[in-house]
Amino acid sequence: MSDETRDSNDTILADGDNVTLIKDLKVKGSGGVTLKRGTLVKNIRLTGDTDEIEANVEKVRGLVLRTEFVKKA
Repeated sequence: MSDETRDSNDTILADGDNVTLIKDLKVKGSGGVTLKRGTLVKNIRLTGDTDEIEANVEKVRGLVLRTEFVKKA
């Protein structure tokens, strides 16, 4: 297995990339915020885990997203 962070289409992601959600996601602990499919997430940050990225979206700061739910924009 490689140590590169990849999106749902197997495209390599890097710090500062923009990604789009491919599925509606409910954000736990945010008071019922749901991120809709197609939402653009700008300026992602890679984490130490190749299956997760960190991002700021709408009212949610420091959100950790699974890479299986995003594609590079």
